[in-house]
Amino acid sequence: MNVARLLVRAGGAAAERPALYEGAALRASYGGLCTRVARLAGQMRGRFGLNPGDRVALVMANCCSYVEVLFAAWHAGLVAVPINAKLHPKELAFILDHAAARLAFATADLAPRLAAPGLKTVICVDDPDYEVLFTGPPAPVEPCRPDDTAWLFYTSGTTGRPKGAMLSHRNLLAMTLSYFADVDAIAADDCIVHHAPMSHGSGMYILPHVAAAAAQVVPESHGFDPDEVFALLACHRGVSFFAAPTMVRRLIDSPAADDADTANLKTIVYGGGPMYVADCKRAMELFGPKLVQIYGQGESPMTITCLAKHHHRDRSHPRHEARLASVGVPHAVVEVMVADANDRPLACGETGEVLVRGETVMTGYWHNPDATAETLRGGWLHTGDVGALDSDGFLTLKDRSKDVIISGGANIYPREVEEILLQHEGVAEASVVGRPDPEWGETAVAFVVMQPGAAVTPDALERLCLDHLARFKRPKAYHFVAALPKNNTGKVLKTELRKLLDET
Repeated sequence: MNVARLLVRAGGAAAERPALYEGAALRASYGGLCTRVARLAGQMRGRFGLNPGDRVALVMANCCSYVEVLFAAWHAGLVAVPINAKLHPKELAFILDHAAARLAFATADLAPRLAAPGLKTVICVDDPDYEVLFTGPPAPVEPCRPDDTAWLFYTSGTTGRPKGAMLSHRNLLAMTLSYFADVDAIAADDCIVHHAPMSHGSGMYILPHVAAAAAQVVPESHGFDPDEVFALLACHRGVSFFAAPTMVRRLIDSPAADDADTANLKTIVYGGGPMYVADCKRAMELFGPKLVQIYGQGESPMTITCLAKHHHRDRSHPRHEARLASVGVPHAVVEVMVADANDRPLACGETGEVLVRGETVMTGYWHNPDATAETLRGGWLHTGDVGALDSDGFLTLKDRSKDVIISGGANIYPREVEEILLQHEGVAEASVVGRPDPEWGETAVAFVVMQPGAAVTPDALERLCLDHLARFKRPKAYHFVAALPKNNTGKVLKTELRKLLDET
């Protein structure tokens, strides 16, 4: 079982169909893409001496080469390690080193920033040398076992150190089939537009579209721009894309939305953060019944629950608004349970931790057996999210027990930021919480206790964070306080800090 065979199948049975577009320009057919991938796989194994199971890092802005490198790694029996292009160089270096990646592919803006002890070669996909890699002979698909790791998905944890969720070929195939069962059908002349990062959710959805031999479209901007989104709808038919709720909000707030022709828009899959009911309604007024919500984690990619199109449009249902506020029902390939502190199932309506098990749940964390045992105890993925199931099976998330802040669809883990702030000699304590933001969903805010006699400025803390963290993770405000509110065991009461924000 090797997911690369999805492309081999499309390359044979649908060789003439469009596979890759950059904007409106066709870059490759499925036959051409399949050949290029097989040749690149041969170079990975031959020229670079990689063996099955070795790791290949993808540190790229969205581009057509992303699809080539991703499938070439799988074709060669290697493990793909897509990495968030917005990370700080120190964060990139940690992941490259932890994954022991020997080969990395990067876009020109990112290639100079890559360094790690075991990293032997960095290939810039924008250089002429990249095309040389497609001149060798094609390699056959390397056989893989179902539980061999295919995608090493790095997702930060509350300890502040990224953890690599090992996603197997079985996991990715189950996710792919679940897309057709729960999210949407895909026709041969449909396409997916990759406005959101291909290192995360949008990239996961490459797979079902390859399985259907539908096209992948990369915007010329290589990112998200509302005007470009609407312009691409005029160029392509059957358009789907994945978006964070903040991106959906930017679309409906865009002046371009007033005169936009959305006839070619088929589906917007949104997830990665809370979508307010009011925004959901506005989006449906603009786009029609074309929204699907998914809830997932890197440890169960894109597949925990789904709120389908028919749930969105069923305005006659007596609990329609409650359903819009939920994250839907479990995907067909997983079981979902809400449990108490002892992992015992709770009754409908009771609030507890969301647990998941099924074919999409990771095999474990890379080189982290303790975290694996804790997160997968009892055979269930412990999400750290708190929610409740209703009598119809709809899950509503209440809070995030791990205190993750979701800003523009990207996760910010407070502990990671707090540890950087504590490096300042004038900081005695620090606690970071999320504050609601109309544009980004949430932004990080830091509460800081200074050392006696110290003088710490927000500018100094800003510089410290920018030296160690990606820009989007830095706090947007600093509040200097005499003490942090704590319970009798010394744990910081973040609920009290959030109340302080509400009062300011």
